[in-house]
Amino acid sequence: MKSKSFVPKTFVRLGLLAAALATSFQAMAEPAIVYDMGGKFDKSFNEAAFHGMEKWKKESGKQYLEFEIANESQREQAIRRMAEKGASPIIGVGFSQASSIEKVAKEFPKLNFAIVDMVVGLPNVQSVVFKEQEGSFLVGAMAAMASKSGKVGFVGGMDIPLIRKFECGYEQGAKYVNNKVEVLQNMTGTTGAAWSDPARGGELAKAQFAKGVDVVFAAAGGTGTGVYQAAKDSGKLAIGVDSNQNHLQPGTMLTSMLKRVDVAVYNVAKAHKGGIMVLGLKEGGVDYAMDEYNAKLVTADMKKKVEAVKADIISGKIKVADYMADNACKY
Repeated sequence: MKSKSFVPKTFVRLGLLAAALATSFQAMAEPAIVYDMGGKFDKSFNEAAFHGMEKWKKESGKQYLEFEIANESQREQAIRRMAEKGASPIIGVGFSQASSIEKVAKEFPKLNFAIVDMVVGLPNVQSVVFKEQEGSFLVGAMAAMASKSGKVGFVGGMDIPLIRKFECGYEQGAKYVNNKVEVLQNMTGTTGAAWSDPARGGELAKAQFAKGVDVVFAAAGGTGTGVYQAAKDSGKLAIGVDSNQNHLQPGTMLTSMLKRVDVAVYNVAKAHKGGIMVLGLKEGGVDYAMDEYNAKLVTADMKKKVEAVKADIISGKIKVADYMADNACKY
């Protein structure tokens, strides 16, 4: 008669502990993303970040954690909650999350964090910033080329230096093409609500149209959808931002200034690296959008000229001033 196999209880406990640790390790490997005001489906900045995470998810076959901020007081709480769950890296979308990322990253030094649109100087934080002025220069040049009135407009979201950076690049590009062009600009507000106020965006755009503007660039998150609708209703042209928004109002959208937040987020989720990543035209971090929705609005001559401008910026022949660093376009 064969004796029955015997497994000591100690080994059983060790096996259970190993399984628990393995599960914990897997949880730690899950990245997390915290979207800022406006929600992940704002058709702009947050949504670009969402698409970056979805691309990572599809390629890796893994899951990620996410949270949409409903009010500004939730930022730190959401980031800390992700850290307590062992998520890594934890990505904060938008400059407003910088202080929360910095605070929580200090509390959890063994986890990795990332911030988009701001710099946090900690070894476990990767900071991703963009040369928005370069992409804005291109669409500003296109606006001036397309304008028949010699007046182009800009509608920003929250009145902060970052959005002034967009406007400054846009103005430089427009004046590079036509030094007599008039650039009208308005900001939607001074709080986070400025990113999700389409009605106000539409009002500002209509006021600019009434003054002769025939092309308007919106760098305002979800507020921009109101600007694009007003352009369509008024028979004017609009320029989208961050994501390719040409499809939102076909025939109205001259182009979109691409800010590849999706690429940045995807790269962070795939391989976190400490330090600062700066993405401009040369790095493929910003650009302008061409597709079937705006093909009839951008002539071959316009395309040729804007591509020449793009090449000159990349080569350094054209120097685009940075509002935040070069004391340019100050009001």
